[in-house]
Amino acid sequence: MAVGYMAPGARVAHYAAPRPQVTGRHQVGVLPRQADCFQDRAAVAQLEQAAAEDGTVVTCQVLAGMGGVGKTQLAAHHARRVLARGEVDLLVWITAATRSAVVSAFAQAATELLGAEGADPEQAARAFLAWLEPKPGNDQRRWLVVLDDLFDPADLRGLWPPASPCGRTLVTTRRREAALTGSDRHMVPVDLFTEDEALAYLTAALSSRGRTEPAEELSALAADLGHLPLALSQATAYLTNEDLDCATYRALLADHTQTLTEVLPDPSGLLDDQAATVAAAWALSLDRADQLHPQGLARPSLQLACVLDPNGIPESVLTSPPALTCLTEHCTSTTGQAQNISARDAVRALRTLHRFSLIDHAPTSPHQAVRVHRLIQRATRDTLTQEQRDRLAHAAADALTSAWPDIERDTALTQALRANTAALTWHAEDALYQGDRAHPLLFRTGRSLGETGQVAGAVHYCQQLTTTAHTRLGPDHPDTLTSRNNLAYWRGEAGDAGGAATAFAELLADRERVLGPDHPHTLTTRANLAHWRLEAGEAAGAMAALAEVLDDQERVLGPDHPYTLATRHHLARRRGEAGDPTGAAAAYAELLAVTLRVLGPDHPHTLATRSNLAYWRGQAGDAGGAATAFAEVLDDQERVLGPDHPYTLASRENLAYWRGEASDAGVHQSTD
Repeated sequence: MAVGYMAPGARVAHYAAPRPQVTGRHQVGVLPRQADCFQDRAAVAQLEQAAAEDGTVVTCQVLAGMGGVGKTQLAAHHARRVLARGEVDLLVWITAATRSAVVSAFAQAATELLGAEGADPEQAARAFLAWLEPKPGNDQRRWLVVLDDLFDPADLRGLWPPASPCGRTLVTTRRREAALTGSDRHMVPVDLFTEDEALAYLTAALSSRGRTEPAEELSALAADLGHLPLALSQATAYLTNEDLDCATYRALLADHTQTLTEVLPDPSGLLDDQAATVAAAWALSLDRADQLHPQGLARPSLQLACVLDPNGIPESVLTSPPALTCLTEHCTSTTGQAQNISARDAVRALRTLHRFSLIDHAPTSPHQAVRVHRLIQRATRDTLTQEQRDRLAHAAADALTSAWPDIERDTALTQALRANTAALTWHAEDALYQGDRAHPLLFRTGRSLGETGQVAGAVHYCQQLTTTAHTRLGPDHPDTLTSRNNLAYWRGEAGDAGGAATAFAELLADRERVLGPDHPHTLTTRANLAHWRLEAGEAAGAMAALAEVLDDQERVLGPDHPYTLATRHHLARRRGEAGDPTGAAAAYAELLAVTLRVLGPDHPHTLATRSNLAYWRGQAGDAGGAATAFAEVLDDQERVLGPDHPYTLASRENLAYWRGEASDAGVHQSTD
């Protein structure tokens, strides 16, 4: 008989005698304890549906959503319900964070159900999956397998429970992947609490701990925390542990100097057997996302988004040249190798973040393509040094400025850009005043408000900007003087011509002292002062002053400078208002020839000059010519400025008026 020799240290597998198969109802794994004050939500009803809308039998449902929305609790609630109703004979609950965890749990099920104790775990897992396959006859046991917190869909390769009329699979995951959907797999999105659900939860959770708070304060707190279930639970613990009232706690949350970790309980004080604080809930997902192609881009992309508007960031901002420069610098400094990040790379990084539920990326809504929960933003900012925050703020400001069109024909884009500027200013206003200057983005926002017809909003914004610039930069800083100029101008446009004239008179004295009499800004201030004095009815000397400043502008700046052309515009208008419409029309005709040459046919100032020429032609008695001219300029304004621009609307109104005048005069007008 041959004698076998065993290598030192080798192990012999010992197989226990097969155990009898379990009969009756059975459970493998432990369900998480139901959270206090559990909220019955829309997703609960969706889990009860066994068929899709098209009638296809759904054997696998995937609860997908960002970390902290309560997917595990919803899955456990559903599992308890089907157990209580006697709808399953076997429940298997698995924490599916890794492939080895899934294999181990399946092997345990095989041990308990098939007597496979001592078998190789992979073999035992396959034996269990084979046992779940539908069999002929009516003795197939009904089952539910829950794969909780699946981190990587690849971990289930070869381990998916089979499609069976007797069984169902329920997966919870943060991932939004094509691999998790299919003909027999249905994705159930899990969103945040609604306002009512959040209020109900906070009220019940605090009441169970002997606390009451005004409903309006609880609603405001829920909004502060973005209606995230995990955050509301941990806020409840913090309020109770620290014995704070809701108003005091909200003030603490609003304090930018406090990190998220400092305003939520430490891990030892979490409720409902929670394993991680809100601040740590997304760290692992971000680490993994940053490893996927394009490698190293997910993190800086999220960091850039974390200083912008959580409710919607235009994709054009995050793929603008300044944004790409920011991503390139980050990757180059991280890898030590020169990088060249493209717009396509930036979009792919956004898709990766979306797949991990760290952002919502909707390319079909380009002006609000990226949404980020405010707590993910805050947790991300908390990981940055002050230097990193300042650098990101500058990059974001540059990106917004780059993405802002010169002509704002798209109202939705303009609103999104202003909202993102407001968010950036809220998060990092200090950084926008570094380098002894105010970032140009701050001035762009005020001009946008005024030029899109929100004149009162422009006045309010410029007043705040002037106050801030005065405090941060000093009264004589050029940017402070510029903000005062803008404030005075929009005050006049809002109807306060006298206040505008007074403000420009005060500004002129300071600009002459600080910049000198021949500085372009000083000359423009003189022109504006004369203009608003005329608007306020101070005719004496104002026309002469306007003519004098034109002479100085032509001498210092040249006849083709935009400031010079603007003063010629004012003089032409005043000529008409003084009772010489024919002279005004002639002056505008001469000005139009220059603007066409200097600015081009589609420049807003050229279009405005054409509108003014048409108007004064009408006032000079040529109603038909005015109507024809307004029809032509209206077409170009709609094309260049958009149908809702204030200049376009004014031309449409003028066209209707002069057509009426031409009709009354018996002048035939084409309607083409």
